[in-house]
Amino acid sequence: MSPRVLSYGMGVDSTALLLELESRGKAPDLVLTADTGAEKPETYAFQELMRQWMSDHGIRYEVVRYEAKRFKNWPPYRDLTESLLTNGCLPSIAFGRSSCSLKYKAAPQEAFIKTWEPAIDAWAAGEKVIRYIGYDASPRDGQRYAHASTIDDPLFENRYPLREWGWDRAACTSRIAKAGLPVPPKSSCVFCTAMKPDEVRALPAQWLRTIVLIEARAAPRLKTVEGLWRKSTRKKPGNMTEFIRNECLLPAAEIDRIINDAPPDLIAFQERAAALPLADRMPMASWLQRFHAGNLVND
Repeated sequence: MSPRVLSYGMGVDSTALLLELESRGKAPDLVLTADTGAEKPETYAFQELMRQWMSDHGIRYEVVRYEAKRFKNWPPYRDLTESLLTNGCLPSIAFGRSSCSLKYKAAPQEAFIKTWEPAIDAWAAGEKVIRYIGYDASPRDGQRYAHASTIDDPLFENRYPLREWGWDRAACTSRIAKAGLPVPPKSSCVFCTAMKPDEVRALPAQWLRTIVLIEARAAPRLKTVEGLWRKSTRKKPGNMTEFIRNECLLPAAEIDRIINDAPPDLIAFQERAAALPLADRMPMASWLQRFHAGNLVND
């Protein structure tokens, strides 16, 4: 039998899919989650619950991450947040693209599978790896499925059981409740354009500061969008920082300090790194640690 892999996004659809596959005796041989390092805290809490569930049911679970290998003159960075700050940009979804998902989610999963012995053996035998994907039967996922189903992949046979079963989001939610598990929150990066106002309100201060920093760092290069929410509407501004200020989620003085002081301090940190051999450069994580502690070099 061809090896079976589930791309697990830790959300409602992929969780229901995992539960039902296991109950039908078709549990995947491998479950993979690609972690951007910027999921909501409640998503990471749910991940630990499901990690234990998979362990209890004898299902192998691996978490993979995109790893940058070439840093040019930059301090080494390790995840999506640090990449955005290094390059002074917003995630591609803020410009209507989805390359951040491809780079930080799809690519590291495929890279891991290419080192997985059952996959290597299957390909050597002329077989494909079966890859389960949690697109449900809703119209929105129907659009994604319509595009994905046209791609002929020489290595993977993509299957969409939720669509075969006719399960929409409500059916997936019901399946999770039937298993006695909590329904997971929507999975997304905390600074994703898809974040709702209530989701931003629920973020801890550290992530609110990070959002302000990302927008402040990218601001000089923005010409077609206002910020992470792209364009202002009647419901919310295009700039998440403005929302955080208006909602008093952070003190106004702290927001101003981040906007005025943090980007030049970060740039100075990068310039110092550029003068050093790669092995001697402090990583971006060290600067972020000082930032969250309120200890910028130029203070």
